[in-house]
Formats: sequence, structure tokens, C-alpha cells
Amino acid sequence: MKTDRFQAFSDGIFAILITILVLEFHIPNYQPGHLLPAILAQWPLMLSYVFSYFYVGTLWLFHHDYFNMLQRIDRNLNMLNLLMLFSITLIDYPMSLVADALTTGNRQDMQTAFIVYDLVALFISATFYLMYAYLHHHQALKKPGISMAFYTAIKLDPVRSVTIYALAIIATFWSVWLGVILLASGIIFHFVAYLRMSHQLEQAKGGTQ
Repeated sequence: MKTDRFQAFSDGIFAILITILVLEFHIPNYQPGHLLPAILAQWPLMLSYVFSYFYVGTLWLFHHDYFNMLQRIDRNLNMLNLLMLFSITLIDYPMSLVADALTTGNRQDMQTAFIVYDLVALFISATFYLMYAYLHHHQALKKPGISMAFYTAIKLDPVRSVTIYALAIIATFWSVWLGVILLASGIIFHFVAYLRMSHQLEQAKGGTQ
């Protein structure tokens, strides 16, 4: 299969997911003259949406740039991509859970909501690792002209993010806010790793396979 269909399908899934995220917003119930307090009361939803949008957007950047380096797609890679996209489409559910739990302020509910978010994020990173590992053993799928040093430099990034989310799960049992900090750190790590990957890609294009 050619890579253009692979990318087009994946881009469509990302676009639909981002659309679904924003559909969580609804006009709040309010008494006349009290719209502003009702809008401000939706801050948990806005906060979880901003983080989720940033997270999904970063994952799309990773997917677009990394898989744009492929020259062809095989059946197994297609199935791994479907698994990866499935994991990413799960984001909307924990986003809603986190927003609802923050609204109620119940500690046990917040623990549960953030752990579910951590589990989904861990699952996503694990699927990226499977994809990276598969491509590492199937070099013929990649375009020529990208040095192996590039792939070596980034291959452990999914493992690092899995570790961060695993630590977030453990920490949440003792401190919800420590778990939140680790979860946010994992999402920020993805963006930093993307910037590093993008920079290394520009350098690697001048290398040899």
C-alpha cells in the first residue's frame, strides 16, 4: 500500500477525534444574569480539554513526521497503525471523567479518573513502541537517505513515556496532585521529544542509512 492512503486515513481519524473533544462543551444551566459564573464553573472541562487537545495534537505531529519517512506500508504495519489509532481515540473518555471528577471535587473519583487517563496514555505510548520496534526490524519500509543514528536516538522515547505514566499511576494512589504533575509531565515530554525528533530529522536527512 502507498503511504498517501495510510496518512490520509490516519489524519482523518485525528481530525474526527479533535472534533469529538470539543463536542464535550455544552451551554451550562444558568439563571438569567448569571451566565458568567456558570461559564467559569466549567473550568475543569476547559482544563482537561486544553491538555487533551495539546496531547492529541502532539501525537499527530509525531505520527505525521515519523511516518512520512516511510516509502511503503505492509499489512502488519497497517494493523499496528489501527491499534495505535484505537488507543488514541480513547482519550475522549478519560478527558470527560477528569472534568467531571474535578467538578465534584471528590478525591476518590479524581484518583480513579486520573488513573484511567494514565492507563490510556500508557497504552498509547506502548503502541508507539510496538510501531517503532516493528519498523526497526523492517528497514525496507523506510525511505532511503535517513541515517540509522536518527532511529537509534528516538527509539526509546515511547519507553520513557510509558515509565512516566506508570509512575503517575503509582503516585496517584498516594497523592492525586503528584499524579497530576507526572501525567502533565508525560504529555509535555511528548512535545519536547517531538521537537527533538524534528531537529534530529533535519540533521539525519544528510546522513546515510
